[in-house]
Amino acid sequence: MTPFSAKSPEEFHFTEIFYEKKDWVAQVTINRPTVYNALNLRVLQEMCLAFQDASWDDGVAVVVLTGAGDKAFCTGADVKEYQAYYIHHPREYWKWMGVFIQCLELLRNIGKPTIARLNGMVVGGGNEFNLACDLAIAAEHVTIKQVGTQVGSVAAGGATQWLPIVVGDRRAREMLWLCEEIDARTALDWGLVNRVVPYEQLDTVVKEFCERLVLKFQECLRYTKQQTNFWKDLAWYLTIGHAKDWLSLHFACAEPHEGMTAFVEKRAPDYLKLRQRAAQGKSPEFLWGPYRKTCPQCGVQGLPESFEYCGKCGTKLEK
Repeated sequence: MTPFSAKSPEEFHFTEIFYEKKDWVAQVTINRPTVYNALNLRVLQEMCLAFQDASWDDGVAVVVLTGAGDKAFCTGADVKEYQAYYIHHPREYWKWMGVFIQCLELLRNIGKPTIARLNGMVVGGGNEFNLACDLAIAAEHVTIKQVGTQVGSVAAGGATQWLPIVVGDRRAREMLWLCEEIDARTALDWGLVNRVVPYEQLDTVVKEFCERLVLKFQECLRYTKQQTNFWKDLAWYLTIGHAKDWLSLHFACAEPHEGMTAFVEKRAPDYLKLRQRAAQGKSPEFLWGPYRKTCPQCGVQGLPESFEYCGKCGTKLEK
């Protein structure tokens, strides 16, 4: 009995993903179709376990990552979860980001070829999982986009590091800055996917790629993967630790509060409001201004400068 023995998929009792192993292929399917396969903490934890198991299983030659249904591959982090919890507990986001990073690293360092089976929308962190895979096969109706600067975040969990390498600097800037979707044919032209096929042929083409990869020497494939990961590894390890800390601190600022609240409320974010504050010499980083005021009555310190009354005793504050 090896200490690295793999398990049967049924032994894990996963609730947020489907995990199956058959004919040298392990497939991990994000199973949250009602929220377009958005990522919450539980999904990431289950994916980590599946990726580790697939890495250790010598009966697995190729790993396929996909999403349930035909609407979405993955739409990244669950913004509703972000808005409800993490903008109120920024230190907890540092922990969430740690699990996200661990999941990506287990996928990238799995020691076997990985294929993104793109069955629908690929958005935000979903595209970072696409980029973390070695190959990508997309259905014709697939669209791909980044959304960081649109919702008050930065796509520094892989996209800012890897998109310039994969699609080129100018195209990466266009995707990351404008947050406009590209269609599957454009993604193919830019090198973001390897094939675009009718949805009905998606499984057939993915299977063909898997079969061709199985008929290669496994150690040579593993080391070829390691070598071709060089530039991605370099960009990733020079930036990801800094990104984890900066994003966690940024969650306490006004931008993610406005962007993610607007997303949940299904309205356009008020981008100009924060720009106008900065242009007027005010502080756009805070919801209600920097913590400058002190209550003359009860002595509470650190009240936001825009407050007219003390939030504890109700005393009118000086301007």
